[in-house]
Amino acid sequence: MSRFETIQIEDRGPARVIAVNRPKVLNALSPEVVAELSHALEAPEIGRSVSGLVLTGTGDKAFVAGADISRMVDMTEDDALLFASQGHAVGDMLGRLPVPVIAAVQGFALGGGCELALACDFIYASPNAKFGQPEVKLGVIPGFGGTQRLARRVGVAAALELCVTGATIDATEAYRLGLVNRVVDDACAAAVATIEKVSAMGPLAVAAAKDVIHRGAELPLDAANQSEIEAFAALFRTEDQREGMQAFVAKRRAQFGGK
Repeated sequence: MSRFETIQIEDRGPARVIAVNRPKVLNALSPEVVAELSHALEAPEIGRSVSGLVLTGTGDKAFVAGADISRMVDMTEDDALLFASQGHAVGDMLGRLPVPVIAAVQGFALGGGCELALACDFIYASPNAKFGQPEVKLGVIPGFGGTQRLARRVGVAAALELCVTGATIDATEAYRLGLVNRVVDDACAAAVATIEKVSAMGPLAVAAAKDVIHRGAELPLDAANQSEIEAFAALFRTEDQREGMQAFVAKRRAQFGGK
């Protein structure tokens, strides 16, 4: 169903798989990829017939090996500011979506690729996955949110060590650090299976859980707890809450309508 040049889109049941498709350059991020990802994330069916997204790369060598350095070498400061801002905008869009977004990483997820994975809600990795923020080797730092999202995922000390050494870590170490949720033989298939499970849940509740968890991570605990209280109570205005609880009492499967 894809109408794009640098990404492929395929619906697998309730899961939409978006794959960066530049295998000759290990799916490196270019301004065109960033623009097409942004456009794909605006699809109105996300949150309706699409219950979750799986972000991946084509082939087994790379998720996204990094930014396309050949396109960056002659960038001016203004060019770099625009490119980084566009990358951050995609990350922000992923966070605002009302559905879970899972990065399915196989092969290299370096630089911008690691940052793209970090912008997803969580990460499943194949055993051959490799992660890193090697930008210091090029005389720059991560520019798509890597310094901030990595620190929030694995802690300040581990993030700083990775960013200042430019080290690459394997899937086992990434799991140990908490960078990835699961290491599985087929990360994409596992991610699709998770979205299938999510599709049976109340969509308004799923959206609320994602929103409250993300916002709460940036708030003091008392404010975050208040956010949870308000979101919990607000769901009692919905038809989904009544259907879910009535179905539980009647010992039948709930039929959620997203209302």
